[in-house]
Amino acid sequence: MTFDPSNRTNIEEDPEQTRVRAERLQAMGIVDQPYPELDAIADRLREITGASYAMVNFMVEGRQYFAGLSGPAGAQPLAGGTGPAREMTMDQGWCPHVVSRGTALPLADVCAYPRFAGNSVVDELGIRTYLGAPVKDPVSGVTLGTVCVIDTEPIQWTKQDVENIKGVAEQVTSVLQRREQEPGQ
Repeated sequence: MTFDPSNRTNIEEDPEQTRVRAERLQAMGIVDQPYPELDAIADRLREITGASYAMVNFMVEGRQYFAGLSGPAGAQPLAGGTGPAREMTMDQGWCPHVVSRGTALPLADVCAYPRFAGNSVVDELGIRTYLGAPVKDPVSGVTLGTVCVIDTEPIQWTKQDVENIKGVAEQVTSVLQRREQEPGQ
């Protein structure tokens, strides 16, 4: 993916990266089903950071899919509907930027960054803070998705918070590697 400077929120996909990502996620069985072990990782990530929501997010078929999702009990879905929203478009949120950059992205207050303040989730969902790190494929090196946290209040992310989320991203990579090696996958 590359940033399109003509539109602050648009990211153009590299077709080869998109193809490899799709093939690798398919091989691991990560397409559109929640994965309980990734939900558990999202739960731990919420606890570690103190954020309201945590996700393990993959870029699948032109959309973002939350294979792992954790939020407060009784919380409204993130993207509408009646149950926990596990899908967003590619122009919502900041995970596509993390995938494009291949590095962690701490945004203490998204409204302080003109490039990111205009994202639809700011107005539609009231999101004010974001911290995300890339999940890399150990086979191809392609960024498959992210682990991230969001909240409706600004949070001053520390260097330790960034290191923690990177560590969680590495845990997700290990889970995916194990999943791919399981019989029947």
